[in-house]
Amino acid sequence: MPVTERLYYSDSHLIEFEARVVDVTERVSGWTAIVLNRTAFYPTGGGQPSDTGTLDGMRVVECIDDGDRGVLHVVQGVTPAREAIVRGRVDWSRRLDHMQQHTGQHILSQSFVRLFNAPTRGFRMLDTSCEVDVELLEPTTEKIERAVELANNVVWEDRAITIRNVTAEDASELAMRKEPSREGEVRLIEIEGFDLTPCGGTHAYRTGEVGMIVVRSWERAKGLARIDFAAGTRALADYRTANRSAREVAALFSSGRDDIPQLTAHLLEEQKGLNRRIRALEEMSAEVEASKLLATAQVIADGIHLVSQIFEACDSRTQTHDAESLKRLAQALMANPSTIALLASRDKDSARLVFARSSDAAGDMNSLMREACTMLDGRGGGKPDLAQGGGKRIDRLEEMFTLIQSKLTSR
Repeated sequence: MPVTERLYYSDSHLIEFEARVVDVTERVSGWTAIVLNRTAFYPTGGGQPSDTGTLDGMRVVECIDDGDRGVLHVVQGVTPAREAIVRGRVDWSRRLDHMQQHTGQHILSQSFVRLFNAPTRGFRMLDTSCEVDVELLEPTTEKIERAVELANNVVWEDRAITIRNVTAEDASELAMRKEPSREGEVRLIEIEGFDLTPCGGTHAYRTGEVGMIVVRSWERAKGLARIDFAAGTRALADYRTANRSAREVAALFSSGRDDIPQLTAHLLEEQKGLNRRIRALEEMSAEVEASKLLATAQVIADGIHLVSQIFEACDSRTQTHDAESLKRLAQALMANPSTIALLASRDKDSARLVFARSSDAAGDMNSLMREACTMLDGRGGGKPDLAQGGGKRIDRLEEMFTLIQSKLTSR
């Protein structure tokens, strides 16, 4: 079986090369997998996506590590013949981005080890940022910022990054950040005076190529600290996006960008006060509306006032009710003695229901609600004194109300 010589192992900046086609496999929908005797294309692995580029003008859309068989280059176009010599070109902007992210991860991961003895347990390179899962005890923003500061100092010191290939026996004698995941010869990435770790990915020549490392956010996940970071061109893109958003928000306040946090906090505090006032007004409105409904309520057995009302969402002559306002009105009604309320609000798609009773009135509103929802092809439930629900069969709403009312009046 053919084995592909992996040129990126020795030179991650190599983007043009010639190679011989040793195998071609036709795939569905016009896709073809090509194996070369040598390649500069990095296949997906180790949390790093594959390179893309061209082979004799054919677009290489993905590269897959097929183990002993070599690297599969998935292309679309005219299939080359076996033994043909082809010229490959790696997409440099994508390669540079991946080198910056992967090298940045090495630097950031070692920073957590140096400062907090916190090893990295996972790494993922996403579309616009990257994630590392760090075994950091009691993670805080302050700790993470310290690690980022150390990482950027290493970047700006422009330290040399070298590749060392050693035997497994020699590797066992070295102080590496993590143990090798493969047997046999070990490829080590060494950041001068800072980090030594086994890795098969593509990396910068010097730390300065990383440019900058920024942490966008972090959270606790599965007992680890999951850190969302970006390096190099991604860090610049993230800054541009964040800065543009900050300037746009600042323009809304007619203020400077740096004043946004204070102004936003003040606005939120004002909003809380307004929400409290709105809730108080809504409660007052519900009490007034409840009084009007009680004045025209039907009196049934035992002197119970039965309020039964369907609100039309599209009728401007009546007050419209969403689920919360309907519940608030029901609560205002049930605060009155000897009261049962059957309330509904409907629009063109569905109906909302709230059934409620005062503490001195008999009846299981939960049971009635379930029966009503069955008729409306919906669902609902609650407690004996207050239940909510709804359904789609708004054409049966009046029929349902008539049935529920009859159950209450016939007792």
